[in-house]
Amino acid sequence: MSTAEGSHRVRLVLASASPARLATLRSAGLDPEVIVSGVDESGIEAATPAGLTAELARLKAEAVDATLDLDGRTTVLIGCDSMLELDGQAYGKPGDAGVAAERWRLMRGRTGVLNTGHHVVVHAGGSRTVRSAVGSTRVTFADLSDAEIEAYVATGEPLEVAGAFTVDGLGGAFVERIEGDPHNVVGISLPLLRSLLRELDVAWPSLWAPG
Repeated sequence: MSTAEGSHRVRLVLASASPARLATLRSAGLDPEVIVSGVDESGIEAATPAGLTAELARLKAEAVDATLDLDGRTTVLIGCDSMLELDGQAYGKPGDAGVAAERWRLMRGRTGVLNTGHHVVVHAGGSRTVRSAVGSTRVTFADLSDAEIEAYVATGEPLEVAGAFTVDGLGGAFVERIEGDPHNVVGISLPLLRSLLRELDVAWPSLWAPG
């Protein structure tokens, strides 16, 4: 039975704790299991910011894949990681109000690239196949005042998101232009994911949740 036949035969797993990624997939009709990898991201290096997101996405997916209890169904596992690239540097979650404010003073009025690494593992018919790719979207930020930066940071929203901003929350008013897939900025590119799955012979409609 191919993966294009019957969504009940496909198990979808998201190796990410990101509520935005989960919400994006659910809005697209998918309802994945969530298994957080627990990968320690500190100390991981790569030649480029985009390459770093690809490596982190791979590590997260592979860590969860090692724990999966396969049950005969086609299993699709997705790992992702996002970072903002500005002046050749990669910026993830600031984690601290002071860092977030400093980040926004650097970003305001400028254009950066939001890179999201995608690593997909498919178990089907006793075989295991993988594909990886990075989605890159140009993001232009408004020229925020110091007061706006302070108010936004005080909400806590930018502290735990890649690049210290959102487009689907309070930060949406501070993003003036997006060039590329907006889903990629949220943390997972649906068109790119569909393309990777197509290469792995998994039809996108087979992932839609029943009902």
